[in-house]
Amino acid sequence: MKLMFEKILPSENSSWRYWLYKLDNIEFNWHYHPEYEIALTLNSHGQRYVGDNIEPYDELDMALLGPHLPHTWCSAPAANGKAQKVFVAQIPVRWIENLILSIPDLADFKSLLELSRRGVKFSKNTVNKSAKIFSKMQHANASQRFIGLMEIFQLMLEDKGKHVLSSDGYNISLTSDASTDKLDKVIRHIHQHYTDTLNAADVAKLVHMSTNHFHRFFKQRTEQTFTEVVNQLRISKACSLLINSQRPIATISDTCGFNNIANFNRRFLQFKGMRPNEFRQIYAGKSVSIS
Repeated sequence: MKLMFEKILPSENSSWRYWLYKLDNIEFNWHYHPEYEIALTLNSHGQRYVGDNIEPYDELDMALLGPHLPHTWCSAPAANGKAQKVFVAQIPVRWIENLILSIPDLADFKSLLELSRRGVKFSKNTVNKSAKIFSKMQHANASQRFIGLMEIFQLMLEDKGKHVLSSDGYNISLTSDASTDKLDKVIRHIHQHYTDTLNAADVAKLVHMSTNHFHRFFKQRTEQTFTEVVNQLRISKACSLLINSQRPIATISDTCGFNNIANFNRRFLQFKGMRPNEFRQIYAGKSVSIS
């Protein structure tokens, strides 16, 4: 499957779209749209893909995405059956940019929109405050939602802990090209087969490259090696199982595609700075709920 275009329709009596999704899990859906987007996830653990950035995310996550920036979140169902929430604000480019131009008081927002072209992630403090505002929007009228949206923009602007996601050289192409198609195919293959034995030589054949060419191509496009991305995805899946299930650690290791428990422990320590049993003791049972 290729990168998909998504058509956005504004909410009723509004210039932009507000939505709350309640999901068992978030499906991998690599897509883009011409609107700016704020996406805030709660009670969810998985992988966030934004441009050429791939990172694990936890129960409090929010990103601002610029126009045409490819993205998706992906998570497994929670073992406790608790719904995963995704608050979304999708904002037409012309509307928000004209608003900023016509109202001098909002001029500072322009720098935030510029950063969003590569995707921006925010601190937990900002996500917490924004989640409360998003939650209130469920029962608000259009003018109240607009005020809430401006409050969230102000929080994002003032957040000193925010950081850009995609690499400096990442180039958004409005039309699919051969290189983008190949990277999309590789990312989807990794996501679909992370529990299997994956090696660069086999994946290189999938996109008709030599192994050496594939390694250079993948590192240039993602700023990570093929092995790093595979292990990062596997560890993220393992974290979700450690938090949301009582499965033995050895079973989780096998489920997530590691060939032995020693390798799993070593990689987990590399990515999380602690061993799997320590992670489970600290995080198991923790959840976030904004009502």
